[in-house]
Amino acid sequence: MRTYETIFIVRPDLVGDEYAAVLEKFKGVLTAQGAVILKVDEWGTRKLAYQVKKQGRGTYVLVAYEAEPKVIAEFERRMRIDEAIIKFLTVHLEKGLPAPAPVKTLDDVTAEAEEAGEVEETEEA
Repeated sequence: MRTYETIFIVRPDLVGDEYAAVLEKFKGVLTAQGAVILKVDEWGTRKLAYQVKKQGRGTYVLVAYEAEPKVIAEFERRMRIDEAIIKFLTVHLEKGLPAPAPVKTLDDVTAEAEEAGEVEETEEA
């Protein structure tokens, strides 16, 4: 299976349950065809650079998933005929989804500083 990212823009007038229904619909389209959803990021409503389908704003959603190439054709066909979707773009990630950088805690930073000799020991009275 290959790793893909699809970003799509949903009409801004869809909020609450209608918006959630659109997301669930397209997640279902992917999972019904055997795709594995890795990540769903909702970027919120933003102003578009130019009007698309008479819309000046749109709600952006990024979906990362693993699927066979034939799944993409059906997924994009469904997006094309759905009036809730303003625009979409699918990209094949050749090296897969990059792992997020580990989050450093205060203890990690202090330990690294001690190893580098940047922290001086203080004596307590």
